[in-house]
Parts: sequence; C-alpha cells; structure tokens
Amino acid sequence: MSNKSNIFVKGIVDVSPLMIPVVPFGIIFGVLAIDLGLSPATTMAMSIIIFGGASQIVFLQLFSAGASSLVILSSVGAVNSRHLLYGAVLSEHTSDLKMIWKIIISYFLVDQSFAVTNKYLKQSSDKDKVFHSFGAGVTCWMIWQTTTLIGIFLGSIIPEELGLSFAVPLTFIALLVDDLRKLLNVIVIIISGLIATFGYEIIPFKAYVIVAAVIGLLLAMILTKFKVFRNG
Repeated sequence: MSNKSNIFVKGIVDVSPLMIPVVPFGIIFGVLAIDLGLSPATTMAMSIIIFGGASQIVFLQLFSAGASSLVILSSVGAVNSRHLLYGAVLSEHTSDLKMIWKIIISYFLVDQSFAVTNKYLKQSSDKDKVFHSFGAGVTCWMIWQTTTLIGIFLGSIIPEELGLSFAVPLTFIALLVDDLRKLLNVIVIIISGLIATFGYEIIPFKAYVIVAAVIGLLLAMILTKFKVFRNG
C-alpha cells in the first residue's frame, strides 16, 4: 500500500475503540427520530448532512419542544461551533492539499476522529499525516450511518406508547458523567441546568438552550479567571 493508504488504515485502527459508545448513541438517535414523527428519509438525511451526534440530539429535543426553526438552527450551529477549533488545528497540516481534499477531510472531522488524529499529528512528522483524520472520520461516518439505520428500523417496530423521548436527557446525562470529576464543571452544569429548566416556560421562542449555554460559558470563563488569579 502507499504511504497515504497506510496512514488512512492507522486512522481506522486508532479510532475503532472509540466507536463502542457511538453504537448505542446512533441507535437511540434513529429510534427517537422515528418516535417523534420524522420519516426514515429525513432521519437519514439529517445524519448525512449534519453528521454530529450531540447536535442531532439537540435538534430532536428542540423539535419535540416546538421550538422555532431559527432557534433550532442557531442551537445546532452553536453546538457544532467547536468544529471550527478542530479545523483551525488541522489547517496547518493541510496547506499542501487541494481544496477538494480539504473539504472532504473537514466533512469527516468529528470529535472522535479529531481526538485520535490530534495525538497522532503531534507524534508523526510524515507529510501525509493528515490522512489519519480521513481514515478515522470515514470510520465514524460509517458507524454513525449504520447505527442510525438500525435505530430507524427499531423505531418503526417499537410501540409509540413506550414514549422513548425520555432517552434524550438520559443521553446528555451520560455525556456529562466524565465532567462531574471537577467542582468547576459541576457548578457550571448545575447553573446551566437550572436556567434551562426554569427558562423552559418563560424564555421566549424556546431559546432556553441558547440562553443556558451562553450563561454557562460566561460563568465558566469567570470562574476560570478567578481560579487563575487566586492561584497567582
């Protein structure tokens, strides 16, 4: 195999262990989308176009709550804004690539692929090392689309009376578990959660997610700076 192919395969191997928790996440998304009334075609299109687990769950949560299109789009955009940082890190390694390759690699750039590729970029001096991200991203894409399809099938046969919408907040709680180890994170999570909970009925346009996220970010910034000044 060529050097690029070897690096591509290494990306697949490195990201594979991280695909284990993605499998139930993708299935839950597919099931919930069908349970909330989305068609199989719309559900698959969302997974292909957005291709972001957390943002797709946010979409479903706001959609089920009756939020406006503007709030849904802005919330999904806010959740996916972290990819701008991922792209900024990879950009210094893609200067020699053609634009078509930059677009392809950016499309497949998700949390898991960035996590393993960022580590690989620091260890490797190979000029084609960015293709590691391509291999990892393609693996994530295939797993996500496959599990979404499985969820769509299961969602079509699971009785509507089961009300699987409760799995949305449970999924987010599972994502937050690792952040509960630090007091600062716990404070931000609690405050943001309280704002979103009490703001659900009083914040207009169902924008409680955006308001809670913005206040949470500001609080995290203030607490972090206070901690730095205190330590200094």
